[in-house]
Amino acid sequence: MKIERYLSIFMLAALTSCTTVSRYVTQADESAYAIIAEKQSAAGLGQPFSISTAEELLRNRLLSEQQLVSATKKLTVPSCSLAGNDLRISLQDALQVAAHNNPNYQIHKETIFRQALALDLQRDAFRNSWSGLLSSLWSTDKSSSTRQNGLHSIGEGSLTRHFKSGVTFATSIGLDLVQLLTANKVSARGLVADASISVPLLRGSGAEIVAEPLQQAEFDVLYAMWDFERYRRTFAVNVASEYLLVLERINRVDTAYDNYQRLVTSRKRAQRLADAGRLPGIQVDQALQDELRARVRWVSAQQTSADRLDSFKITLGLPTDARIELDRDLLTAQLQQLVAKEQQVEPPSGLLAAALEVRRDLRIAKGEVADAVRQLKVAEDQLRADVTLLASGRSGERRSVSSVHSDDVKLNPDKGYYTALLQLDLPFERTYERNVLRNRLIDYEQRQRAQRQLEDLIKYQVRSAWRGRLEAFELIQIQQRALTVARRRVASTDLFLQAGRIQIRDLLEAQDDLVSAENALIEALVQYRIHSMELMRDIGLFEIDSSGKWLEDANDYAQISQ
Repeated sequence: MKIERYLSIFMLAALTSCTTVSRYVTQADESAYAIIAEKQSAAGLGQPFSISTAEELLRNRLLSEQQLVSATKKLTVPSCSLAGNDLRISLQDALQVAAHNNPNYQIHKETIFRQALALDLQRDAFRNSWSGLLSSLWSTDKSSSTRQNGLHSIGEGSLTRHFKSGVTFATSIGLDLVQLLTANKVSARGLVADASISVPLLRGSGAEIVAEPLQQAEFDVLYAMWDFERYRRTFAVNVASEYLLVLERINRVDTAYDNYQRLVTSRKRAQRLADAGRLPGIQVDQALQDELRARVRWVSAQQTSADRLDSFKITLGLPTDARIELDRDLLTAQLQQLVAKEQQVEPPSGLLAAALEVRRDLRIAKGEVADAVRQLKVAEDQLRADVTLLASGRSGERRSVSSVHSDDVKLNPDKGYYTALLQLDLPFERTYERNVLRNRLIDYEQRQRAQRQLEDLIKYQVRSAWRGRLEAFELIQIQQRALTVARRRVASTDLFLQAGRIQIRDLLEAQDDLVSAENALIEALVQYRIHSMELMRDIGLFEIDSSGKWLEDANDYAQISQ
């Protein structure tokens, strides 16, 4: 076969093995997503997973349609609807918007993807590793009386395989094609093949030692998933809590405005009574002072509410100057429906047991203790003697310009060169390994303490959320009665004032107490809702779907309390 044909074969192989950058990215995505799907199936997590951001984000839609200050193009998300030019967002919408737009949420998803890529790399260490090399060398040989110019083309291929037992096998084959640049075009072919094997007999042998990085990478992907599941629940509770707290601040604005209007009416009535000689002028001034203070509180409540809403927009990943509207009916309708009829002073023991069984962060802590045990075994293995069996074989010869007149080479195992070596490295110096072992022992003890501490923390979180929910429930009952009394008091003092039986100060105080009672009731309702969500989160029963929407039922609290 002529040299041109060999070169054409090698060039074709090189071209077909090349791939584009996008293809490499696609291959990495396929490997990572396959690993994630595998781990999701093993962990019982069937929700779809992707780190791809939405092609059209809600924030860019707002930037465009509301003409906000930005150069970003218009993008859309179908989960919310624009009413006029303001975006109305329900509580469920807020959770989905935050899941799509919040940067920290995306970072947690990308952490899982990175761990999957790290696992793929560890798995690749135990796959067949192929490599190939093509080169073409022009050379001149002046060692003899006749100068020889030639073209030396080299093709090499190799295979390496690491086994989980610690055995390493490698083989390669090389092909030399040499042709003189003369009229007769003298050529020669060289062929050489070799193989080697390394077998550790003591230190570094066995699957539990050699494959420990792979096993740790397997668990790291699972830990990242469990951590993300815990984060999603915490994130949903935080978003929902902020949503409710914004509504509470908006309600305070309404309450402050209503109080301001009542005081304006009271001041006007006091002025009419004073003009009729039925009320001293100083009481009119008292009414005016309370009216002005009420206006200050109204203005301050507006600013506080706007600031809280802007902060909430950042949590959602939306521009702070976007105009959005929340579902204000949630405070008066849905929240009151969630108030249970019966309460217990102490949380049922079943809640604590369920939390210790379900909580994924505790699963991670238990897994890290098991990881420390395996790492301790690896550290102990490093203290042993290093006994290795090495064997190799080689057959064939190389060709160059200086040996172009030799015959073509054919592989002949009977004329090969073979070696075998038993190597012993006695463990006289193991200072580094000794210190590593001691550190692994410390790591094991620390992770055991961390697990115990987390168990106590989980119990505290469940008990604290339960007590907070119970306190909020009791406050609701108290504030409902207080609100009824405050309304009755305002009505009666207003009549007494008109009859001239009391002073204006009594009416003003009654109206202040009405404002406090209205705000306190809404605050208690919000706190009850927040503590209820925190309780479900801390138990580990707060379910979130792939879009960030919670799958909560109002009867869950009654079910877990039984």
